Amino acid sequence: MKQDLHIATALRRHFGDWRLWWTRGVFLAVAAAAGLTVVGFTWLTERALDCFSSLQQLHWWAPLLCTPLCTAAVVALTRRYAPGAAGSGIPQVMAALDPAVDAGHRSTLVSLKLSVAKMVLTAAGLLGGLSLGREGPTVQIAAGILLAARRLLPRRSVISEHGLLVAGGAAGIAAAFNTPLAGVMFAIEELSRSPEQRNSGLIVAAIVLSGVIAVSINGNSTYFGVIRGAGVEAALLLPALLVALASGVAGGLFARLLVRSLGGQGSDPLSRLRRRRPVAFAWVCGCAVAVIGVVTAGATFGSGYAHTRHMLEGSEQAAPAYVLFKFLATWFTAWSGVPAGIFAPSLAIGAALGNDVALLTHYPQAATLIALGMVGFLAAATQAPLTAFIIVMEMVDGHALVLSLMACALVASAVSRAFSRPLYATLAAMQPQPPQRGP
Repeated sequence: MKQDLHIATALRRHFGDWRLWWTRGVFLAVAAAAGLTVVGFTWLTERALDCFSSLQQLHWWAPLLCTPLCTAAVVALTRRYAPGAAGSGIPQVMAALDPAVDAGHRSTLVSLKLSVAKMVLTAAGLLGGLSLGREGPTVQIAAGILLAARRLLPRRSVISEHGLLVAGGAAGIAAAFNTPLAGVMFAIEELSRSPEQRNSGLIVAAIVLSGVIAVSINGNSTYFGVIRGAGVEAALLLPALLVALASGVAGGLFARLLVRSLGGQGSDPLSRLRRRRPVAFAWVCGCAVAVIGVVTAGATFGSGYAHTRHMLEGSEQAAPAYVLFKFLATWFTAWSGVPAGIFAPSLAIGAALGNDVALLTHYPQAATLIALGMVGFLAAATQAPLTAFIIVMEMVDGHALVLSLMACALVASAVSRAFSRPLYATLAAMQPQPPQRGP
């Protein structure tokens, strides 16, 4: 009898509390809105890059004019109206998760206003052909949308701002790549740093809703198509080891360059120019990206999505020294100060590196080494091997490559640590600190 009373009381408390149902309804509605926003952002960035590609095909010299001007304009607008929108967006979300950050300073890192600015400015960067990805920005965009829901929740809501930020960031990665497991792992590995039981339901709900909306509109297709590679075999061991070591070194150097250059403490002429005249410096970076793009016949412009997809399909070969040129174009883009992610360019660099090793070693299954290069360089650049492994794993047809991808991600990430500190955590620590209050 007492047990029945306890059950009845629990059911009444669970189903009779309107605040609980209001909280759930608001969260689900905002998570769905985040999914729709990611779909719209994807469409906007693709149309922007299409416009640039059309202009480039009409006049080969057009990027020499429009890319520097676009870069300078984006940096000027970012610095004037939305300084918190600069860069990838992931460091801002990580900095906003610091318990010491109050609500006022948090709004300078993640907010609905910054989400809108991030969408427009990132698309504008692709309109100029800059070498950037939309995945990092998507994390900040989705986190800002979910954080805005805090105003609609009851004062004693069980959903904290920390939970909304983690759920939003995870949903952003999941919808951007159409890889739900990667969203969960990204939340654990980069954002929350630990699988918090209190937030696990929020993360999964946000991922499911945003993922369902993205799939229903864009279709159930993977980001770079389906990778069909060979399983583990003796002939794969040496080429795979070369890819893991090379991608680890290259990714570690890439992360080190980003940390050093974005830190802004260098004494070289370019670093001094960046501190004194950031818009002029952005124009210089835009010129470098334009020249590299023209020299490579347009191969390095944009995120590298189409180029990588064609390489995987075997319909296109990487241009000579594509790895170096794409590396430099992505570095100059990030250094300029525009809102820009590095996930897609990193996958493109890794894919080309794997393809180069396949040509060097005459390994017949080039798609296998391309996949290993993708996971290796991304894991090394971000030092988030599990997230990188799951992103690429969900593109693979079957499980033949799973062990190889996991091993490559771990080796490349370990090698990268010899060259650089963790990229996003270091950049998060560089975010502007709130003013110190007096005693």
